Amino acid sequence: MIGGVFSVRMWAPVGFLTSLAYCVHQRRTARAEPRRAENQHPVDRSQLELKMVQVVFRHGARSPLKPLPQEEQQAEWNLQLLEVPPQTQFDYTVTNLTGGPKPHCPFDSQYRETKLKGGMFAGQLTNVGMQQMFALGERLRKNYVEDIPFLSPTFNPMEVFVRSTNIYRNLESTRCLLAGLFQCQKEGPIIIHADEASSEVLYPNYQNCWSLRERTRGRRQAASLQPGISEDLQKVKEGMCITSNDGVDFLSLFDNMAAEQVHNLLSCPTLQRFARMIEQRAVDTVLYVMQREDRESLQMAVGPLLHILESNLLKVVDPATPADKTRKLYLYAAHDMTLMPLLITLGIFDHKWPPFAVDLTMELYQHRQSKEWFVQLYYRGEEQVPKGCPDRLCPLDKFLNTISVYTLSPEKYHTLCSKVQVM
Repeated sequence: MIGGVFSVRMWAPVGFLTSLAYCVHQRRTARAEPRRAENQHPVDRSQLELKMVQVVFRHGARSPLKPLPQEEQQAEWNLQLLEVPPQTQFDYTVTNLTGGPKPHCPFDSQYRETKLKGGMFAGQLTNVGMQQMFALGERLRKNYVEDIPFLSPTFNPMEVFVRSTNIYRNLESTRCLLAGLFQCQKEGPIIIHADEASSEVLYPNYQNCWSLRERTRGRRQAASLQPGISEDLQKVKEGMCITSNDGVDFLSLFDNMAAEQVHNLLSCPTLQRFARMIEQRAVDTVLYVMQREDRESLQMAVGPLLHILESNLLKVVDPATPADKTRKLYLYAAHDMTLMPLLITLGIFDHKWPPFAVDLTMELYQHRQSKEWFVQLYYRGEEQVPKGCPDRLCPLDKFLNTISVYTLSPEKYHTLCSKVQVM
């Protein structure tokens, strides 16, 4: 979760040549697919060549964003949890999206205004989170350096593009992932690109997307009043001796509980007793706020990010794209509130809260003989079948059809965000 939300910048749209190239590809695929369906021949995976990998991941474990009301029910967040594991140290520089100075971040100063019991501030990445991200980097190294010689064993800026929300725990999580992936070896400077808070699209930007803010206004409060959620919330609050008018809901309860569990900190027995129910009700709350049948809300939440992922795919598909305009690996450091709507739009949401250091990985392959393109999705390291795809190995055109329902270009995003909803 993040403590606030924001808007959007204009990205370069996919060029005419890219669109033309993919139209040709679609016609070729349309001719080839009936033969494959008729003959029922599975794709020979030995003929697939990995062309690109995109990873959207959540930061590592952190302290809670907001403490529970009663101090006796708060965990002890000792400053020793901030000690940096030596193997995760890796120098990096943060720039804006065009390579200019690092944008200002209003959130880190806001987090520092909330001091937790034990001395830590709200939302700080801990050494547990750093180790989680290092482990994720090691898994990616095994997949794309050791098992398949796809990436260079040392960081090469011509192979890897890195973007993160401009929040310190995400920047530091990215550092740890890169340290694990490249074992702290690099051939050039590590640049992490970040956007202004007012135009960020790596999370639902309620602050600057007026229409999204209006659609979801009051839904979080209303969620706590829904049948089932309301009764369960009252049950937990009574067990914790929390009064009914203190602003505590399942999102704040789960945030504290998840942070405590991953650090083996036990502050309140009631949280442990109702752990499974608290997580499920937190998910129910988000689904009520998101309302998956509200297509436009999902578009405004993650449509711009889907557009970025789509553009990266199409640039690789387009033979006219210059080599220096694409990368082998794209890394995007995001949040749980990014991943949940993203998983919903892809049809692979498992109704569980995205844990710390979780990743959604998208691989792009080309068949060496037929030249057809395929996408393979992984969530938490496990293969997924996206909505609208016949198998785990999804033809690119079918995958693009799935995300096209929610993808928003910058122009369409701005139009939709400023749209006045007719009641």
